[in-house]
Amino acid sequence: MKARFYILLFMIVLPGLLLAQGKSSKGDNYFYGYQYQKAIAEYQKEQQKAPLSNSQLLNLADSYFKVGNYKNASELYQEVNKRDTIMTVNQFNQLLQSLSKTSSNERVQTFLRSKSLLLANELMDNAEFNFEILGKGTIEANSVNLINLPINSPQTDFSPAFYKSKLLFSSSRPLKSKSLYEPSGESYLDIYEVAISDNGKTGMVNLFDKVPDSKFHKSTPFYSEVNNRVFYILSNSEDGELTYDHNGRNSLAMGMLYNSGQFRFLLKNLSTSFYYPFFDDNTDRLYFAANFDDSYGGTDLYYVSTNNGQVMSAPVNLGPRINSPGNEIAPFIFDGSLYFSSDVFYGLGGMDVYKSRIQSRDLYGIPVNLGEGINSKEDDFGFIIKQENDDYVGYLASNRPGGKGGDDIYAFRMESLPGLKTFSLRGSVVDASTSLGIGKAQIRLLDGQGNLLKELYSAENGNFSVEIPWHEEIVVQSGKGEFSAFSKSYSGKELEEVQKNPYTIELLQLEDLVEESEGKRVIKLKKFYFPKGNSNLTSEISMELDKVVEAVQNFPEVKLRIETHTDSRGSNASNREIIAAKVGCHSGLFGEKGSVCRNYFGICGIWRREH
Repeated sequence: MKARFYILLFMIVLPGLLLAQGKSSKGDNYFYGYQYQKAIAEYQKEQQKAPLSNSQLLNLADSYFKVGNYKNASELYQEVNKRDTIMTVNQFNQLLQSLSKTSSNERVQTFLRSKSLLLANELMDNAEFNFEILGKGTIEANSVNLINLPINSPQTDFSPAFYKSKLLFSSSRPLKSKSLYEPSGESYLDIYEVAISDNGKTGMVNLFDKVPDSKFHKSTPFYSEVNNRVFYILSNSEDGELTYDHNGRNSLAMGMLYNSGQFRFLLKNLSTSFYYPFFDDNTDRLYFAANFDDSYGGTDLYYVSTNNGQVMSAPVNLGPRINSPGNEIAPFIFDGSLYFSSDVFYGLGGMDVYKSRIQSRDLYGIPVNLGEGINSKEDDFGFIIKQENDDYVGYLASNRPGGKGGDDIYAFRMESLPGLKTFSLRGSVVDASTSLGIGKAQIRLLDGQGNLLKELYSAENGNFSVEIPWHEEIVVQSGKGEFSAFSKSYSGKELEEVQKNPYTIELLQLEDLVEESEGKRVIKLKKFYFPKGNSNLTSEISMELDKVVEAVQNFPEVKLRIETHTDSRGSNASNREIIAAKVGCHSGLFGEKGSVCRNYFGICGIWRREH
């Protein structure tokens, strides 16, 4: 579990301040000093003398979780959850992670549903989607051969980044200029570079000397080719010494290096750590992970707007579709999708790489687990990818078995982009006559054979958003009570096009189509007339008959009584024949001209002759 230290715990707490904050037991001191095995031993000793408080029980559960004892962690989390409300959402995620590792997915999902009213709808959607595709094997193992690079060391190597024809990465390999970072037992991190040829052969590993020297952390670089700037993370320090907040914590800041060699801080807060910068050249947004107080769990993904290197906005949380009760890190945007890693409970284990389609500037699709191959039961993170000729080349870090150190960097080459292809639709259900949203309208997606793929209901304002695995034909249906039925089928290129813009489902109310006439409810039609002895449809008549077609299609349960009139200039037989020809047959409502129409009118219709 070394990766968690480097991902989430880049901070130092002054031991002298631990006692000042009320951490009076040895178990607490070891826990807040990240020495989890010692914390477990001390808490067990203390438990023999007196019951632990609920807070200490949670510390003990967290300690079990950190060292991989998921059975004990799960039992303690559930015990505290039953009798107290002090569990954080991040601990709730760890409870579910522990359950997923020690029991069935069905039990995890049952427990999750019992808490659904307290959780974001987006989280429930994400969980349901990923449980389904991972459980049913909808995601085939990515046809990818991960190659452990020769640049890896016995220490931790992670966070690959493209840099011209080279690769940058972070490592805790020992350096004379670096002190020992006690929580990990390895050196403070630094940034390295290595040349990589077109055939994947790597050159010599060297320190990346373009960033200012520091005896503390320098890590997780990102290079913007358009701006020719390097973004990276570094320890907060001043005059060569670490700086601390009022709680005795040293956190991580984000800096930027201009091509000229000038350095500037971009994001700096002594009580908040920033991780994994990514600069989007298309939007001038700087994405990153951080542990702000408004997070949905542990670390969340944020962005700030920039202008020529100046931060121009407050951090914006990417929201509950992306962020979860777990930890989200390492954002990377490529080909209209956001890739990132999360240790949310419904993954394969530890940190997994997810892919979310960017539907609009601030709207994201369901994050889809990339499945086995890219992901493993261990931590997989720092995913980057680019197109090289007809292939896609990428890198990621993982502590999966068979590596050389705590985390190793792996390379891969693929013929197509990884991940499950999905169909997503977002929009609103509205009243066709008022354009007002219709709340709690039913929306159903079916495949070409009529099998139900997804059912949901619109929000109070009529809005909805849905995403499902890809099918070659999809039927969109909607309706609600007194409103009309809606059904439309898409296939081929239509499926791609319909996803690009907000989708509007217009429903009619029956009252909008009918009126009172002679004491009866009739479809609103303008009166129209045929020439003598003629049943040909003019464009004006067709427009009126189309209203009948619309009523029948939108309200299939409605039964119609059809009436028409003739004058007295023809015989009864000829007038009756003209009626059958005129009403419905030419419009295709009741079949071809002939016996079907005559039978229909013989049973249901009214024939009336006027003199």
